[in-house]
Amino acid sequence: MFQKVADQLSRFFVGGLFIFSGLIKLNDPVGTKIKLEEYFEVFAQDFGSFFHFFVSYSLEIGMFLIVLELVLGVAVLIYYRMNFTSIILLLLMIFFTFLTFYSAYFNKVTDCGCFGDAIKLTPWESFTKDIILMFPVLHLFWYRKKYQSVFYSKEGHAIIALFTLVFLTLGIYAIRHLPFIDFRAYRIGNNIQEQMQPQEQPIIEYIFEKDGKEVSSQQFLPTNEGYVYKSSRVLNEDKTMPKITDYAVADGEGNDVTQQTFEGVKLLFIIGDVNKASTTNMADIRNLINSLDGKVEMMVLTSSTTEQFEAFRHEHQLAAPYFFTDATVLKTIIRSNPGITLWKNGTVMSMWHHNDTPEPVDILELVK
Repeated sequence: MFQKVADQLSRFFVGGLFIFSGLIKLNDPVGTKIKLEEYFEVFAQDFGSFFHFFVSYSLEIGMFLIVLELVLGVAVLIYYRMNFTSIILLLLMIFFTFLTFYSAYFNKVTDCGCFGDAIKLTPWESFTKDIILMFPVLHLFWYRKKYQSVFYSKEGHAIIALFTLVFLTLGIYAIRHLPFIDFRAYRIGNNIQEQMQPQEQPIIEYIFEKDGKEVSSQQFLPTNEGYVYKSSRVLNEDKTMPKITDYAVADGEGNDVTQQTFEGVKLLFIIGDVNKASTTNMADIRNLINSLDGKVEMMVLTSSTTEQFEAFRHEHQLAAPYFFTDATVLKTIIRSNPGITLWKNGTVMSMWHHNDTPEPVDILELVK
């Protein structure tokens, strides 16, 4: 009886969590790509420069891992070929547990990206999550030869093949456009200046000792009444940090022009590293800039050097002023290079992947 309960709990917990985690990442494969690039750079420094080779394939590796995670979740739920599935599941868990432990212990990558931008976990929280998950995975592995598939072989093969195709299609669509659900601080509807402010002021709890007893208070108690200060802690630490801490824009002379991006209507063209920017739809972007000249204030934000962007701008005839922003910030603003976002008094009105470059009338309709 106990084993049957453990079987079902392990099955639904592991399968459900893998599918939940995978769907969040499938929503934003480019975000997973960025996280993998960060890991590969760290590994290149710590284990060998050959890890730089994988940086160029981060998107493909990320998509493979996302789809694998989702398909494993489905396979566990229907007990599909559990002898094989549980082995792959265990190997994947060993790999991710090592990864989260390494990140936590050596403080290398502060966010594992386990649940994308939807749920942020500290490195030690991620490691703890993997340790907890390892127990039901080990249970499934131990009893793997006793499980009978919910479906016959042909039906099981068809279900796994169908879900694999669906997951791949959704992932490719999210890459070629934008995430279906945006969990980032720069999402449509958010005011960027508000996101740069803390949600709450710190609430401090002081710990005192009096007559051999510990006393806690949110006010600093007077020492002349016998209270001896011991320590203090912030009760709402998670809400005292702004959602956005690194957004800054500078002109060619290094002057801070961040505030200008919050004034009135701004159509921002995000072009990070020009060497990695897609030029597929550059003609559409150029036509948009030319059509809106004098009607809407436009700014190009780039992380490239002046020399690099000048060459890129002349090659594609982009007649818009350009400014400089950190590369990571630009990747966070929009999952497209190039990408377009429309702000009004610092509030994000809309954003577009370069594959969905809007018509001038669409922009004018939004800002009137």
